[in-house]
Amino acid sequence: MGVTKEEVESTLTTKLSPVHLEVIDTSGGCGASFVIEIVSAQFEGKRLLERHRIVNAALEKEMQEIHALSIKKALTPDQWKQQDSESSQATA
Repeated sequence: MGVTKEEVESTLTTKLSPVHLEVIDTSGGCGASFVIEIVSAQFEGKRLLERHRIVNAALEKEMQEIHALSIKKALTPDQWKQQDSESSQATA
């Protein structure tokens, strides 16, 4: 049995204290493939590659069973707010 979506969410919540987290199991339920969108203050001052490394390090144990991990977004809270306000203006 692979890793569950809830396990990934729990680990990332505990280690990165995200203000937004979305985990999607794209493996059809076997826990081998996930898409992640995460917003955390721990990403402040970090480049995108460093942010991805932080997420991968947080999921070190789970990564032993995960075959594919796609980090769709790894943003700071300020970037998240800015993106949110831009999308709100675009739909207004």
